[in-house]
Amino acid sequence: MKAGHKFLLGAALIVGSVGFLIAEGVKETGVYFLTPAELAAKTASDPTFVENVGFKVGARVVPGSVRRDDASRTIDFKVSDGVKTYPVTYHGLVPDTFTDANDIEVVVEGRLGRDGVIRATDVLAKCGSRYEAVPKA
Repeated sequence: MKAGHKFLLGAALIVGSVGFLIAEGVKETGVYFLTPAELAAKTASDPTFVENVGFKVGARVVPGSVRRDDASRTIDFKVSDGVKTYPVTYHGLVPDTFTDANDIEVVVEGRLGRDGVIRATDVLAKCGSRYEAVPKA
């Protein structure tokens, strides 16, 4: 076999292996990012999506829906995009920016249970008002 053919064969093997590892890594760690309305459509079209697939939901917390149990460090609240609303339960500490204010935007990572409750493994609270640039006059 010629040296050029060996080089091409080796290069093809390396590129194929790296491509395979990238594809497997994305499948293993990739998650859906959905709104509550998109989550409802996804679960309606694919019933196996419930409990089997992890996802992130970006939405606003429904005002007045936050219920805290400090003894067990559990927080229950509802998220909505104005079209669909989902209850969320989370066990752990939420960020300091997750307050009882009326306009909380969150990203919830977790799985949807058969009962329609999102069981969150992580809750991130956005706080855009603190980090926006001051508009020029």
